[in-house]
Amino acid sequence: MNVTRRSFIGTLLAAGTGLLAYSFGSRWLRSDVATSLEPIRSALGPTRPAYASAEEQGVLKERIDRAYAALEHCELCPHQCGVNRSRGEKGFCNAGSQAVVYSHSAHYGEERPLVGAGGSGTIFFSHCNLRCVFCQNWPIAHEGRGSTVSDEELADMMLSLQSRGCHNINLVTPTHMMPHILGATRIALKKGLQLPLCYNTGGYERVEMVRLLDGIVDIYLPDLKFMDGEESARYALRGVPDYPRHAQESIQEMHRQVGDLQTTSNGVALRGLMVRHLVMPNRIAGTKEFVEWVAENLSPDTYVNIMSQYRVAFQAFDYEPIARAITNQEFVEAMEWAIAAGLTNLDARSLSQFNLFRN
Repeated sequence: MNVTRRSFIGTLLAAGTGLLAYSFGSRWLRSDVATSLEPIRSALGPTRPAYASAEEQGVLKERIDRAYAALEHCELCPHQCGVNRSRGEKGFCNAGSQAVVYSHSAHYGEERPLVGAGGSGTIFFSHCNLRCVFCQNWPIAHEGRGSTVSDEELADMMLSLQSRGCHNINLVTPTHMMPHILGATRIALKKGLQLPLCYNTGGYERVEMVRLLDGIVDIYLPDLKFMDGEESARYALRGVPDYPRHAQESIQEMHRQVGDLQTTSNGVALRGLMVRHLVMPNRIAGTKEFVEWVAENLSPDTYVNIMSQYRVAFQAFDYEPIARAITNQEFVEAMEWAIAAGLTNLDARSLSQFNLFRN
């Protein structure tokens, strides 16, 4: 399966992404359309991003230094490869000394509190610390397609998304690029960045690294993909069974930092935790255990997106239990478990699908 420029752009347009700024080859293409910041100020109200306060208190610079120090014997994620990425050495994720970005654009296919009226300002980072056999973005995550950018260039991307009227900076697959993200955020802040940071992660995090983000990240958007270590070892980490433990510990820390989702009167996300869970065929993901864990260990009011969009991609064809799409009944079952667990803040689109499928 080859992803072409035409098919990628077509997918984004079908999702209604509007103005695009995407990177192919050595440089990204920037829209010359500048949108007034007034809609952002109106939507966000008098709040300010957490990193602005962190900068005033001298915390942001100190966290950047600690994050970059972690690259010298890389320990950013649970793999703890120990390679010196500052010198270009590469570990499991295959990332080097600089950030690699595949695209940045206004995205209208994310959760409604992130999209609002102006879209979510997504930055897709290349490479990944997971090896999901069903990865839908495998050219980016597995092959690492994208362009190397400096922290200054990454900061300009953030400012470009703000200028288009996006409501947040949505950092997609950020774990292995965390030092560069913090460095770029500080540069962008000094140039006028005022949007919340959304940390959009696959969930395979070290809780120690998540603590470095305390007081800097406004919105956390983690996946909790698997509740069973054997399943995660089979489908996501190629023999490593510790995904559930690390994901659960890090998500609890995220919730401690930012709490339940807070929005403006217009429903635009300002701060808080939003958790994603992809329903998989044959109950592979452990959805029932997931919703019960959220209710017991986080809060029944946690914003949860039970996602139905699993499709057979990449190498999933080679694994019989996941070599088909989910059925309507499997999704209805998952939503019924969530409701039975007492979850009260389920994603609106998921609820709409649930009501459609069960009738």
